[in-house]
Amino acid sequence: MEENIFDRFMSQKTLFKNKEILRHDHRPSHLPHRNDEVERMSYNLWEALKGHIPSNMTVYGVTGAGKTAVTNYICHHLKVKGETIGRKVDSIMVNCRQIDTQYRVLSHLGNMLLEPHESEEIPFTGWPTDRVFKELVRRMDARGGVFIIVLDEIDHLVRKAGDDLLYNLTSLNGSLNTARACVIGISNDLKFTDFLDPRVRSRLGQLDILFRPYDAEQLQDILRQRAERALQENVLGPGVIELCAALAAQEHGDARCALDLLRISTEKAEFTGENVVNQSHVRAAQSQIEADQMNPVLATLPTQQKLVLAALLLNERNGLRNVATGQVYDIYRQACQHIRQSPLTQRRISGLISNLDMLGLITARTVSKGRYGRSKEINSCIPANVNPVEIMVAAEEELGVVFASNYQHQSSL
Repeated sequence: MEENIFDRFMSQKTLFKNKEILRHDHRPSHLPHRNDEVERMSYNLWEALKGHIPSNMTVYGVTGAGKTAVTNYICHHLKVKGETIGRKVDSIMVNCRQIDTQYRVLSHLGNMLLEPHESEEIPFTGWPTDRVFKELVRRMDARGGVFIIVLDEIDHLVRKAGDDLLYNLTSLNGSLNTARACVIGISNDLKFTDFLDPRVRSRLGQLDILFRPYDAEQLQDILRQRAERALQENVLGPGVIELCAALAAQEHGDARCALDLLRISTEKAEFTGENVVNQSHVRAAQSQIEADQMNPVLATLPTQQKLVLAALLLNERNGLRNVATGQVYDIYRQACQHIRQSPLTQRRISGLISNLDMLGLITARTVSKGRYGRSKEINSCIPANVNPVEIMVAAEEELGVVFASNYQHQSSL
């Protein structure tokens, strides 16, 4: 019988008891250091168990602060309690980074409420938006009860599609007869409501909940709780939990980052046949995560953004730090000439610099120059283990000419 290439993995000793516990979407039975947030959100949402309309909420906080986990946790308990006492409470979560137009969100909500005896799904496209909205209202009334509509990464939706959807959803109760609804918006951007119509802002922001970043000690508690159920006994070496927590605390207290570090560190130890995870595995996992996150971002940048980033890297290769926008633009313009591209205006380039800053590839800090106005100090922040030149040239060969050409640099005063 032919040997199967997976046989050796099946017989290999594993360091995991249940790897899924270290995944982001695992719902733990207890959420450490989020008691206050759970208390405030659940106190508002328990109105649904009386058949009343809870206040709409906006949940703010940096990535990995537990916003989605806490919301899922509360909605799960709310549904279970509703079933116990005979009250219908349903929650529907929409990831607005994946479902990012008004039509798609409304059709997704409607299709999630499709009854088993109904066969007509709202199509991916083709219906007028008002027809989709009316069908959503009909299905909600047909099912009855209270609906908790959770819009995760709502800031992405607002930036792309505006606030028409939020206006319609926060007005739902005026169209519903037997059902009730409230909206929870989850955002990484504390200022996204500045872009909303005042009427939408007042309806959505009836209750604001701020999630502060985890500190290193809190992240250690989270990792220990998960590791106890996810990993075999005595597989973690000295300082592994502490290092994972410290590295994640540097990333704005990101619990997802901490969990990824612990899981990938253990995978690396297991792959090499070692019985104990040590700090070198954590360092290797950190390098892998940084590369896995950064490589596709660099490779898929539009050409003009690649040229702007190349201009900054060429300035830094010339020994400059805290590069001004004008210096970036000067090298960018020369780079465009080398590959016969039409350069954009300096105003457009300022916008592309802001995009690169948002992607985490550069830092662009605005500083005051006194009587000379304000200027940006721009630096790259790409991890040392990532080679941006190699990645961008592999994605677009003509950029090899950009990095190989000679440039006339501005003199620094």
